[in-house]
Amino acid sequence: MDKATILVVDDTPENIDILVGILGEDYKVKVAIDGPRALALVTKTLPDLILLDVMMPGMNGYEVCKLLKQEPLTCHIPVIFVTALSEVADEAQGFALGAVDYITKPVSAPVVKARVKTHLALYDQKRLLEQQVKERTQELEETRFEIIRRLGRAAEYKDNETGLHVVRMSHYARLLAIKLGLPSTFCELLYNASPMHDIGKIGTPDAVLKKPGKLDAEEWKIMQQHAVIGAEIIGEHGDPLLQMARRIALTHHEKWDGSGYPNGLSGENIPIEGRIVAIADVFDALTSQRPYKQPWTIEATMELLENQAGQHFDPRLVEEFKQILPEVIAIRDTYFEH
Repeated sequence: MDKATILVVDDTPENIDILVGILGEDYKVKVAIDGPRALALVTKTLPDLILLDVMMPGMNGYEVCKLLKQEPLTCHIPVIFVTALSEVADEAQGFALGAVDYITKPVSAPVVKARVKTHLALYDQKRLLEQQVKERTQELEETRFEIIRRLGRAAEYKDNETGLHVVRMSHYARLLAIKLGLPSTFCELLYNASPMHDIGKIGTPDAVLKKPGKLDAEEWKIMQQHAVIGAEIIGEHGDPLLQMARRIALTHHEKWDGSGYPNGLSGENIPIEGRIVAIADVFDALTSQRPYKQPWTIEATMELLENQAGQHFDPRLVEEFKQILPEVIAIRDTYFEH
């Protein structure tokens, strides 16, 4: 097991020698004779613990500690002040700045060893717990995303789909969002939320959903309700992923010219995620084979998107989609249905 690294900061060579002598056998010990050198050294190699003199010319120990605690990279490193100051006010100031302990001069070897060992153990335990929390959080995130994907696939199976539709169109949606320069967090939320776009079909009667012929006016009204049903299934929730999934379910059938459903929204009143999914959804639906139709060619599908730009679709998004078409086709080929 690698030895822990201790940084000793003191402007007096004798004090440095004493501490190196006490700790050198058990730890890797690095030294700095003033605050600026200590800060420069820390940025190159992060120590596991810092023994910091308070009374130094120029930049004192309190100032060094304050700067260390302000930086995300160094704020978690335990700092122990080593000082001749023993007033309560001095100790209070050090603890307020984020120090974990005080060792008074002249130092005692057993005290130094014990304090360093204790705080290294606490720091190791803290890092282990943080890593475990991070891993557990990641597991929960992955589980949540997988549940959403599977719910989305459930809706597609009900509609005679294979489930690969939601995989492809969610990839298309993320690609388009990235092309638009939207924040990476938004793009990932969109990728994970878009599989829920047709979840409302679970509530659509099979007689309507699986009717082989053209729907009559009343049946079409029932079919259109899947957008509202989807929003109701997802519900109101504080989670950003579910909020986006709800907006997508509700708005991906709205049209740029206001002729869509369920609320007749138009233009930029339609959320950007709804406008993106509208293109991704239609592109994949047209280029995929279904029991009731043969797949359209890429050329015919793109011609429809262009013809419907400014009517069904946001014209700017259609132009951006054209530019990522090679990447879209690559995804389609990866998840092709045989």
